Amino acid sequence: MLAAGNLFANLPERRTEEEVTSLVEFPGARIERIVSTGQASPPGFWYDQEQFEWVALLKGSAGVVFEGEDTPRILRPGDHVEIPARRRHRVEWTDPTEPTVWLALHSVYPSAESSRLK
Repeated sequence: MLAAGNLFANLPERRTEEEVTSLVEFPGARIERIVSTGQASPPGFWYDQEQFEWVALLKGSAGVVFEGEDTPRILRPGDHVEIPARRRHRVEWTDPTEPTVWLALHSVYPSAESSRLK
């Protein structure tokens, strides 16, 4: 059977935690739908992931800041960003008035050395 669905189906209303749904997983990579409803990284918390991540913002808006940068990058529908392994980053804010829908690819490839964002 072929897996199929709609990335905008069953969007949750306001929640205390983000909703993360694994869409497909295979050796070395996984693709997730993440739905934020006003969440942000806790004060002082930085993501520091072992794997490369590529995220696309499909709906809503968000501010993401990378260690060493002074201001958040504002992401709107259609924006995407590569996050090399071990590149510290945090979500400063997500839209509190509507769900923010992300599509995220986590992969052991490409390596941090091959990414354009360093």
